[in-house]
Amino acid sequence: MLYRWHMSVRPSLRVGACYDFRNPPGSPLTWPQLYGAVLDQISWLDELGYDLVWFTEHHFVDDGYLPSWIPVAGAVASRTRHIRISSDITLMPFQEPLRLAEDLAVLDNISNGRMEIGVGMGYALHEFHGFNIPRPQRVSRTEEGVEVLQRAFTGERFSFEGKRFTYNDVRVTPTPVQEGGPPIWMAAMGKPGAERAARLGLHLLPQGAADQVLEPWREATRSAGVDPLSRRVGIIRPWLVTDDRDRDWPPIRAAERYKAGIYADWLTDSGDNVSLQLTGGADPIPQTWVVGDEDKVFNDMCEFIDAHGITDVVTWGCPPGFHPEQMNENFERFAKGVLPRLRKRY
Repeated sequence: MLYRWHMSVRPSLRVGACYDFRNPPGSPLTWPQLYGAVLDQISWLDELGYDLVWFTEHHFVDDGYLPSWIPVAGAVASRTRHIRISSDITLMPFQEPLRLAEDLAVLDNISNGRMEIGVGMGYALHEFHGFNIPRPQRVSRTEEGVEVLQRAFTGERFSFEGKRFTYNDVRVTPTPVQEGGPPIWMAAMGKPGAERAARLGLHLLPQGAADQVLEPWREATRSAGVDPLSRRVGIIRPWLVTDDRDRDWPPIRAAERYKAGIYADWLTDSGDNVSLQLTGGADPIPQTWVVGDEDKVFNDMCEFIDAHGITDVVTWGCPPGFHPEQMNENFERFAKGVLPRLRKRY
């Protein structure tokens, strides 16, 4: 299905980068060097006119996969002026939601209203084991966590009593700059997650098959009396602008294979249908790299955005084992030769 852009309703396209701060064995960088270089790059992306920076979260990974994005968001907020800051995703089962609400309220003030948050339930068994949280609690902890965030962001006093969390007569201050607080997104791999995101009134971070995620979310959002075109749909769909694929693509392909091997182990250990949800269905949402010159990247991105109704799309800022500066030419060519055309079209 082709989703036409009606500018009177649909949010404008936003483009950015995502970071996980992975530093695998053999990397020439120390972790302090990697963090410093990524922060320098994000500051530069802000100057280039990119709209977004996302941080993704995992725990207890040997390569240092970012376990805590909140302090990084504070550093980014202090070094940028325009770029919006979010997560794809925050693993809600491992969060204390009232403290998270306070962190986000403070960050929204530091950034002058540029914070968002993407949440998800998680699936990796080693993480639930490490935090000593039963994996079957992930749904209730995520749903209750989102509700606590929504109530806290109003700036009003509230009490909450759920299966996992209870709070008595609390009010989160300072009040966020954004009315209603930082926008909340939810990741979904299948129909239950998509319908959950719609029921909670959230923007969508879809994974897997379009017919199992996008369509159920849009239908459920519409049933709730909200035009789905007024909500945002975001995804990581990386790109590489190059005139020499044979030279520039193999190192990134090797980094992708490194990541895929770790994810495959987690999915196998999960013992459920997460892998099927990520790969199955009649109409999978592609998250593979778009590689080519400016014209190819522009045309492929337009086809992708139109096919799935995407409003927010980010690339990987620093593949594992890379120095961030190795991606600077890609970012600059995209900013000059692709992004202006995308903004004109959307």
